[in-house]
Amino acid sequence: MESLFTSLLPQYTPKQLSSASAVVTPPSLSISLLSTAIHVHSVKPLATVTCLSASAVHATVENERAGSRIPKRSEIRLGLPSKGRMAVDTLDLLKDCQLHVKQVNPRQYVAEIPQLSNLEVWFQRPKDIVRKLLSGDLDLGFVGLDTVTEHGQGNEDLIIVHDALEYGDCHLSLAIPQLGLFENVNSMKDLVEMPQWTKENPLRVATGFTYLGHRFFREHGFKHVMFSTADGALEAAPAMGIADAILDLVSSGTTLKENNLKEIEDGTVLESQGVFVASRRSLIQRAGVLDITHEILERLEAHLRAVGQFTVVANMRGSSAEEVAARVLSQPSLFGLQGPTVSPVFCKREGKVVADYYAVVICVPKKALYESVKQLRSIGGSGVLVSPLTYIFDEESPRWPKLLGGLGL
Repeated sequence: MESLFTSLLPQYTPKQLSSASAVVTPPSLSISLLSTAIHVHSVKPLATVTCLSASAVHATVENERAGSRIPKRSEIRLGLPSKGRMAVDTLDLLKDCQLHVKQVNPRQYVAEIPQLSNLEVWFQRPKDIVRKLLSGDLDLGFVGLDTVTEHGQGNEDLIIVHDALEYGDCHLSLAIPQLGLFENVNSMKDLVEMPQWTKENPLRVATGFTYLGHRFFREHGFKHVMFSTADGALEAAPAMGIADAILDLVSSGTTLKENNLKEIEDGTVLESQGVFVASRRSLIQRAGVLDITHEILERLEAHLRAVGQFTVVANMRGSSAEEVAARVLSQPSLFGLQGPTVSPVFCKREGKVVADYYAVVICVPKKALYESVKQLRSIGGSGVLVSPLTYIFDEESPRWPKLLGGLGL
């Protein structure tokens, strides 16, 4: 047992782990570590769960560390996913926000963002980003909501600064075989009412989300379930006979269908996408973290609001700016964000500076772009220019006051 804990948590000595295990194993819990499986014998209040996985022990020890003050250091640390689609999409988003991650050597796990002083970028596995936010080894991070929820386990030190980064969209869902025993099972109610599941013969679920899985089954009154922890290629588990169902992230659902699996109608545990997360303690205690968070948040919101928006500029003849504005506002697709900007276009005629034309500037979404151009031309617009928007900055970032309020600032 001691060697297992040591391999999982190399920063602790066996003596420290011995004392830590005493902390994370209250007398009220009856715990049996069965390989890497979690066996839920009955669904009662959380304190009556009869087993604890190694990952749960790790998370609990990290939570104990999170109760102390943050480690002393002057640098601010940002955690980014080290590989996979999440890593690529995160770097692309930061680049679109003019935050360029500079990595001298692609084999190194540390980098910088020149636009943000005193900031270190650390490439980590997503679940390790969450754990190190809790331990104080990171201050900020980009991960999926599924990872935050599973490995953060409701810890109040984790604050989601931006909850909709518009990449990494997926959902955590329960899937079962299409045929055989489950052919007529289409809902959680059907699954719960199956007589096969007993204390001696529980439903076997392969998943990498044991915390969320346990909570989900408990909420549905499912009494007999056993989770086996696994990563990757879970779709093969039922066909191999090592699981009855899987609980996994689903994007399109194509892989499930190709492996003769189906999602249960009300079996979605969580909708997930990329999020920007921070340590509450770091935001309050570490100098500079709040300022960098503010800048990253403003860049994110300004860019994401501008995605799919276009600036349209046209010249129009008119007797006054008000008369031109009235014509523009008579068209349903030309209102823009708050209304059109109308300004005189000056030219020199016979030695005099005159304004026969007015420039009309509006912002329109991509889906309404062509219709907006047609309407502008129908009321006298000419020389129409169209360009994509990069940023739309509000007077203040909408999420910023909410963050400050949550911190009590």
